Amino acid sequence: MHWINWAIVAVYLVVVVFDGLRRTRGTTNIEGYFLANRSLPWWAVGLSVMATQLSAVTLIGTTGQGATDGLRFVQFYFGLPIAMVILGVTIVPFLHGAKVYTAYEFLEKRFDAKTRSLTSFLFLLSRGMSCGTIIAAPSVVLSAIFGWDITWCVALIGIPTVIYTVLGGVQAVTWADVKQMFVIVGALIAIVVVLIMRMPVPLDNALEIAGATGRLRVFDFSFNLSETYTFWSGILGGTFLMLSYFGTDQSQVQRYLAAKSVDQARSSLLMSAYWKIPLQALILFIGVLVFLFYTFTPPPMLFNPQHSAQVQQKEPATFAALEARYTTAITQRAAAAREASTDIDNGAEAATTGALLAFRSADSSVNVVRKDALAAAGRVTGEASRDVNYIIPRFVLDHLPLGFAGIFLAAVLAAAMSSIAAELNSLSTASVVDFYQRWFRKEGSDAHFLFVSKAATALWGVFACVVAVYAANLGSLIEVVNRFGSFFYGSILGVFILAMIPRTRAFGAFVGLLSGMGAVAAVSFGVPSVSFLWHNVIGAVVVVVVGSVLSFGPTTKLQTP
Repeated sequence: MHWINWAIVAVYLVVVVFDGLRRTRGTTNIEGYFLANRSLPWWAVGLSVMATQLSAVTLIGTTGQGATDGLRFVQFYFGLPIAMVILGVTIVPFLHGAKVYTAYEFLEKRFDAKTRSLTSFLFLLSRGMSCGTIIAAPSVVLSAIFGWDITWCVALIGIPTVIYTVLGGVQAVTWADVKQMFVIVGALIAIVVVLIMRMPVPLDNALEIAGATGRLRVFDFSFNLSETYTFWSGILGGTFLMLSYFGTDQSQVQRYLAAKSVDQARSSLLMSAYWKIPLQALILFIGVLVFLFYTFTPPPMLFNPQHSAQVQQKEPATFAALEARYTTAITQRAAAAREASTDIDNGAEAATTGALLAFRSADSSVNVVRKDALAAAGRVTGEASRDVNYIIPRFVLDHLPLGFAGIFLAAVLAAAMSSIAAELNSLSTASVVDFYQRWFRKEGSDAHFLFVSKAATALWGVFACVVAVYAANLGSLIEVVNRFGSFFYGSILGVFILAMIPRTRAFGAFVGLLSGMGAVAAVSFGVPSVSFLWHNVIGAVVVVVVGSVLSFGPTTKLQTP
């Protein structure tokens, strides 16, 4: 990569790190370290909430998802506005008014200590694994650039980020997120402009060609539990997932607990309700444009350069045969696309329909060869060869003008650092407040608890790096994050729903939580065809039903230990 691109990356990271550390001055207690003394404005909290989601996973995994699958993934977020409105009148005032550090402290006040600890433990497990996936995303970029082993790339990203997070606090994380959002959105717009300018056919023609493959299809109204991205899975499963993520996940709750008031906390969540879906659609649309770009410009057969090199080295005859088939297929696809564009310009409806059908057939032939090539890579490397996460890095590095690659890489690294910092900060908060302070040392100096908090951050950073090494080859990283979360989120949400039902009791909540996790595990491993989005609904419903049934009978007054 050109030195100018590296200079852009270096300057931006120095600015972000310096400003983040500058804002940590004067932090001498854990309320300042974890909650910024509950003093952040709503717009900063709102941007931080969005930035925590809009991580390097989104930039890499979602664009790759758009290139291979189109816009259908946006249905995943259809439940977000509904969830934000519900949270604004339920959990947000409960938690903000309780003056707690973690969402799980509220569960002890409502139920008992064991329910609080089990719920917090499930959060730590799910978020720790997801944090590893967030580290894996920029590691994929560096692996594609330099051909380094993914382990070294994880260390290069993870270690500096952990050091920065240990030294910083939630205030530093939040203001870094604000800068990150502007850089990321700017980089996305720049990529869209470059893609449109380099399109060899008119944009409306190109989009009609993409539509022939189904990549512009947004809505799928089929009610199929095995289909991940449908309107109903987004509205129902997505709403439950977003309710749990924004309402009970400490990485998000900690953001609005740091807001100045309940009203400002609500406003910060509504920012995501208004802007998340359009922003996600833009990112997916970039993926579609990358697919169109590679329709007219020969793409690599395997986007992962390491896998491509290994297949070529170990099975040269197989690689040569696949390359020959692939060259023929992409040449025919490009010719079919140009013919379709010409027919669209001529306004010949019958000819256009036939040309689009021919293009779709040619695109299917390309996908068949790609599938065979991925199978060969998996056989040779012994790894799951799903190179969806390498599509956008290869495009950026191979085809963007000088300077643009540096802007994109800066955005990816900044997004990763900011998101990882937010995750590690929340993991440290839950570890220290829900376990260390609650069970081991209730009294201590501010200096002692600050030291323990920073040590916990470092330990979670090491755990996340280990997970990252294995997450890079699990497929679309954005799906991996949501699969991790969906295994736990529904059951955790169910406990908080029980907490807002007046007559439910601690025994019902605890057993309900165990039952919800058991039900999700049974469906996940016993009926793997059921989409992971439905795990959120299953977990929440089982917890609420079991907890409510076991709470029948005389009520007893709950005491706060």
